Amino acid sequence: MRFRPLAIRPLAISVGLAALLGLAACGGSGGSSGSAARAPLSDAQRRPAPSASATGAQETEQDTTKAQISTFALDVDTASYGYARRTLQEGRWPAPGEIRPEEWVNAFRQDYAQPTDDGFAVHVDGARLPGRDEAVLRVGLQTRASDAAARRPANLTFVVDVSGSMAETGRLDLVKSSLHKLLDQLAPGDQVSLVAFSDEAEVLASMTPLTARSQLHAAVDELDTAGGTNLQSGVLTGYREASQAFRPAATNRVILLSDGLANQGETEWRTIVEQVKEYAGKQVTLLTVGVGRDYGDELMEQLADNGDGMAVYVDSEQEADKVFTTQLPANIEVRARDAKAQVVFNPSVVETYQLIGYENRALSAEEFRDDSRDGGEIGPGHSVTALYALRLKPGARGQLAQATVRWQDPDTREAAEAGKSLRADDLNDSVWTKTPVRLQVDVVVAAFAVYLRDRKAFGLDLPTLREHAGRLAQASEDPMVTELVTLIDKAGSVG
Repeated sequence: MRFRPLAIRPLAISVGLAALLGLAACGGSGGSSGSAARAPLSDAQRRPAPSASATGAQETEQDTTKAQISTFALDVDTASYGYARRTLQEGRWPAPGEIRPEEWVNAFRQDYAQPTDDGFAVHVDGARLPGRDEAVLRVGLQTRASDAAARRPANLTFVVDVSGSMAETGRLDLVKSSLHKLLDQLAPGDQVSLVAFSDEAEVLASMTPLTARSQLHAAVDELDTAGGTNLQSGVLTGYREASQAFRPAATNRVILLSDGLANQGETEWRTIVEQVKEYAGKQVTLLTVGVGRDYGDELMEQLADNGDGMAVYVDSEQEADKVFTTQLPANIEVRARDAKAQVVFNPSVVETYQLIGYENRALSAEEFRDDSRDGGEIGPGHSVTALYALRLKPGARGQLAQATVRWQDPDTREAAEAGKSLRADDLNDSVWTKTPVRLQVDVVVAAFAVYLRDRKAFGLDLPTLREHAGRLAQASEDPMVTELVTLIDKAGSVG
């Protein structure tokens, strides 16, 4: 690399819906499962092979007489949806291992009321499947939004991939545009450092106050592509920079912008993750921003999960505007650390349940109150949604489930909990006709994600999903739901 360093980032429900939701992997009392391989598919591999959940190799239901407690770490990643959207728009079927249904649902806007304090508001609702002893349960968790102008200062270390693969149109040029946008949004009390990496890593700007914004813009302009991808060197150099400039009264974050296609140094994500965990324990959080047609999804997602952060994917200037101009400046702070959710089902009401997604975030019941066990880091104004498919006992009445969220204060590490229960009588009579629009959208989004991953999982065909999505797009007037209709059409043409 050659850089110039500076001196100083309403329809009737199909009877197959329960089967569809039921074949999504459960998140019960077992430990975390490993992620599937996520290598990109070629255009000829549009149809995914059946996943473990489709072939029966993976358990699909939890019997409440044996496992009445479901526990998982919260997850606000959205990269799975962003990358699958691009893949479909290009006429390719997403690889099954790249489909994480919870990230699809969490990419969509919710309407949960916010708490008045810095904790969580817990929302629990659901709906029955008409004429059946089955239901969908939704657990929604919401933090309070904050004014970007009132937040604490931030130390941000941008780690930018400038390897040869980033020369593709829509990679480094989009990264540079995104960095310029964010630099213009940051406050004078913030500080930024810039690390670039290809064959090796180099610090282009040490931690610099935003009063020297023009110098930081100049450093971004110097970024150019060459060489291989030593992602390990880039990440560790970024963390060292962040640690050296650590400010206890500030939010300290590393922001990795890359296609995640590591080919030099250590390329195995498990090894890099072990090195990242040490820094995460020192209150330096990580945001991974993915770009590019070919994308190392598994590496970037695992880095974010183990680096106490989140993973997003940016594929257009519009998405860059949303992430870097709107979302990130307001959400730099961490509202809750090591946040986990636990849902306890009443075995006299619920016969079986399945959690949709969260496979690699599953925890044992005992780990819920083990504050040494890693959870998810949640920022201001974030919502987290979990959907369960339930099989109810005929004529059952009484409390159906109790949902609880536990988290730690980001500064004091003091633990707190909030919870809410739902009775069987509180379930809406029909998931499509007497249910809030947002819950219906969540069900369609999850259904489509599992369809792409497992093909036969839902029992709903694409035309039926498209019909539901089209109706909900009109009812919600939400551009993302309108986009969902287009993606379902794309899947139909690809498949």
